[in-house]
Amino acid sequence: MGLGARQAGIDVKLAIEKNKYAAQTYLANHKNTTVVVDDIVNIKEFHFERNGEQVILFGGPPCQGYSNSNRKTRSSQNPKNWLFKEFIRAAKLIKPDWIVIENVPGLKNLDKGYFLKKICEDLQGLRYTPNFKVLNAADFGVPQKRERIFIVASKAGIAFDFPIGSHQNNHITVSEAIFDLPKLDNGTLESSLEYKSKPISEYAKLMRGKQRMASQNFVSRNKDYVVERYEYIKQGNNWQDIPTHLMTNYKDHTRCHSGIYRRLDENKPSVVIANYRKSMLIHPHENRGLSLREAARLQSFPDDYKFMGSLIHQQQQVGDAVPPLLAESIFKSIIVYNNGFTK
Repeated sequence: MGLGARQAGIDVKLAIEKNKYAAQTYLANHKNTTVVVDDIVNIKEFHFERNGEQVILFGGPPCQGYSNSNRKTRSSQNPKNWLFKEFIRAAKLIKPDWIVIENVPGLKNLDKGYFLKKICEDLQGLRYTPNFKVLNAADFGVPQKRERIFIVASKAGIAFDFPIGSHQNNHITVSEAIFDLPKLDNGTLESSLEYKSKPISEYAKLMRGKQRMASQNFVSRNKDYVVERYEYIKQGNNWQDIPTHLMTNYKDHTRCHSGIYRRLDENKPSVVIANYRKSMLIHPHENRGLSLREAARLQSFPDDYKFMGSLIHQQQQVGDAVPPLLAESIFKSIIVYNNGFTK
């Protein structure tokens, strides 16, 4: 979200991040932002210069408890589901002009919408005007079908009207997004490689920017029997293409999640890039998992964005992120509203 805000022209002054590896990544890519590495619960005061400017408080409270894929702690009994209260506390202290909260669509339905209603009520209690909507990243130029709910609230009484995606009828495909990136093998760990070709789309051109080499071409090394399974899976299909005799390590392979062992379809946007290493998302043509740079492209991170920490932590950061182009659209709409209001 921070990158999307910056791309929209917003000066991101302060970031709070509990995960030290994600904080290192933020520091590496946002040189002018003060990054506090701590749990939000421990932050009792917020200090930064307003200089008479409008202030936006934005972030994504932990969402695992709201996710439809969470079958164990998806209820009001999960203490992590209440961490939005820390966000509300921050709003009380900072008194921003705008608030943006991002989360998984499951927030809308969990406990019959209890948490979504509670967040909006708390914002109204602070005299904000909230509105919410589920947006699909693919509609905003991200080569990935990824739905997220956004809550945008205004201190000035503005009923925020969410932007309409400019790519609703022309989604960016996987091939347009990553096919100029280097050809790789299972377990490749190359920090820098030549691009395979010139940019094959406007999207690839945008992501490359002024980069002359493709960076962080890191692919997890899968065992030989996993790679053998990959060979049977057609584009757009999943584990169901794998012969039964190759799935004997599963107690009941018929109960595998539909997202496991999915080979991306080059002619469509990607499926959700979550923890793509664990779910073993497969390259459309090559029998290997996605590289870090390919996954970052499918999230709309530009090629000059560097991820820090070990490969496992880098992969998790990419999967957890809000697609920058989607966030940018939200922030640009806020700026338009704000300019119109102040005039």
